[in-house]
Amino acid sequence: MGDRTHTHTGAAGRATAAGRPDSIRNVVLVGHSGSGKTTLVEALALTAGAVNRAGRVEDGSTISDHDEIEQRGRRSVQLSLVPVEWNGYRINLLDTPGYADFVGELRAGLRAADAALFVVSAAQEAGAVADTTRALWEECAAVGMPRAVVVTHLDTARTPFDEMTRVCGRLFGGDDPDAVLPLYLPVQGPEGPDGHAPLTGLTGLLTRRVLDHSSGERQEAAPAVDQRGTLEEARDRLIEGIIAESEDETLMDRYLGGGEIDTGTLVGDLERAVASGSFHPVLAAAPAVRGARRGIGTVELLDLVTAGFPSPVERVPPAVTTPEGAARPAPVCDPGEPLVAEVVRTASDPYVGRVSLVRVFSGTLRPDEAVHVCGHGLTGPGGGTRPRHEADVRVGALTGPFGARQRPLDSCVAGDLACVSKLGGAETGDTLSGTGDPLLMEPWTMPDPLLPLAVRAHGRTDEDKLSQALGRLVAEDPTMRLEQNRDTRQVVLWCMGEAHADVALERLRTRYGVQVDAEPHRVPIRETFASRATGYGRHVRQSGGHGQFAVCEIEVEPLPAGAGIEFVDKVVGGSVPRQFVTSVEKGVRTQAARGVVAGHPLVDVRVTLLDGKAHQVDSSDAAFQTAGALALREAAAGARVELLEPVAELGVLVPDDYVGAVMGDLSGRRGRVVGTEQATDGRTLVRAEVPEAEIGTYTIGLRSLTHGTGRFDRAYARHEPMPARLADHLRESPKSRTNGT
Repeated sequence: MGDRTHTHTGAAGRATAAGRPDSIRNVVLVGHSGSGKTTLVEALALTAGAVNRAGRVEDGSTISDHDEIEQRGRRSVQLSLVPVEWNGYRINLLDTPGYADFVGELRAGLRAADAALFVVSAAQEAGAVADTTRALWEECAAVGMPRAVVVTHLDTARTPFDEMTRVCGRLFGGDDPDAVLPLYLPVQGPEGPDGHAPLTGLTGLLTRRVLDHSSGERQEAAPAVDQRGTLEEARDRLIEGIIAESEDETLMDRYLGGGEIDTGTLVGDLERAVASGSFHPVLAAAPAVRGARRGIGTVELLDLVTAGFPSPVERVPPAVTTPEGAARPAPVCDPGEPLVAEVVRTASDPYVGRVSLVRVFSGTLRPDEAVHVCGHGLTGPGGGTRPRHEADVRVGALTGPFGARQRPLDSCVAGDLACVSKLGGAETGDTLSGTGDPLLMEPWTMPDPLLPLAVRAHGRTDEDKLSQALGRLVAEDPTMRLEQNRDTRQVVLWCMGEAHADVALERLRTRYGVQVDAEPHRVPIRETFASRATGYGRHVRQSGGHGQFAVCEIEVEPLPAGAGIEFVDKVVGGSVPRQFVTSVEKGVRTQAARGVVAGHPLVDVRVTLLDGKAHQVDSSDAAFQTAGALALREAAAGARVELLEPVAELGVLVPDDYVGAVMGDLSGRRGRVVGTEQATDGRTLVRAEVPEAEIGTYTIGLRSLTHGTGRFDRAYARHEPMPARLADHLRESPKSRTNGT
């Protein structure tokens, strides 16, 4: 930082960083979709000498977007690791998707990183920054992760740079907007025919020097006279912000007294403040500039990462326990310590099989080494979703990923990342440790997937492969959940949103060779008696030889919700022999499971056997089962039978500005708002009860209604009677039991 002169090592510097955790920087790039993260990674790789030509998102030639789905869709859908070398440091750039559906990949990047670059686009409205990134900023702040802001697309800006920095200070700085300040001011040339002014360079606030790229090379110059007033004003504010975070309490007095503060002192205090997460610099970047060999701002950004962001040695690792839950000392980021590593991402390769991206927190990971794999699954708001598992396995080949390419590695030291092939049944979130001392890392949280996708095999040849393919898909992506619904007899893949569901279907087709059809998701409807009724079941047949004879009379009455099916025997005088009473009960329960009016299970009734008749020769278990079923159907024909639909409890957390719109939308979904609670940071929690048939696609609706700022959780509450018109519709066409919108 501080506009220092440097000579980067490029690819040749790789050896200087090997085996030294203090020379590693793990940085995750986050931001809204279209902010320019992938393009920025390309520019940083080009500047560092890792590639000879920067790829383009538009033609699918970037390092990060190497997946076939990404190349076709022109957007990132998975985490990608691009390591580069700069001044003897190894920088692991973790490029994450910006679309909300792929939050699992984003969380994996946060787990693997020690610092974050928040990429915001000046080409979008300033409000878009708040809509998509503030919650993530707060999440990083909660764990003390150092952060910096990179403003892109200044050459096509809707929002000027100074306005973007004010927005970022207000949204990210909270009570201290001076903790989010620019280190450089952009220099823009004259407006072109399209009305946009190209970015030609940067002005360093601490050095008062212009880094000019107008000639195609990075050259230093003095600022123009008309820029000096703006420069000094921004410089004074930056210096005050740095001094406020300094450990030297005398600096502010010296500065306010008119004393000159040495630039080296300011740079040192700035680097410490950035590393501690108390100061967040804002930089401007134009990764792709016509005529320039390097992007504008990329050198400064790489300097910031190496000098200002912490090494893995300086970060506090996640807590560890034994598999039984006993606390253990925190891992030490030292290659010589016992191994503690974690699978942060799992993928499948058609040739290699399962490949695990591993972050090593302690020790050294080596190929052909025996390790203990232990996992309790990732947790969400509803708790753990996967069973605990552990086993000793042997590490396969160790490689360093560079986009789609894999480079063989001899080892991976503490603080670094590597890919491991054929790591047994390891899943995302699993812990790797020594076989003699098994450990389990503190789990990281994932949001619950709330969009159901019901699938079925397209043909008979796909049926055999579907189950295995779905299992692998869920093992790779912890934000997916697989459900085998016994009530509706559907296979349901719960996803984060429409784009997530589309990618899942495409993965099944292209990666696993399984053709599946999506079908409407059905909710589990129930039937119950709303009034008392009696039924008479008579099953008498004679067709030569032994006949069939069974007669029974029953009474059915409703019970409170949750009571299930209760069977009572009130037969007197032996009109129904004792051995056939259980046959009547079996027939009643079988018919109840099949339903009595619309093909849905019958619940919450008491069935009382009152009387019946038997034949000494022709009565049998099967005959009385049939009679019991007939009696229940006859009772239903003479009673009012209600259809019960599942109702969910929703907790919807939204900014205060959207509360009215959300409550109106819930009412339109036949919901009942039961209360609101004021949350933090200008947000409100709306609690409501809504029929599950109305919230199948609520994930999509809420995202649209709140511009991506709202989120919700759901939990089953109970079954309750459906409105008469909907119930009549289901009675007329039982097969139309689908989710609504």
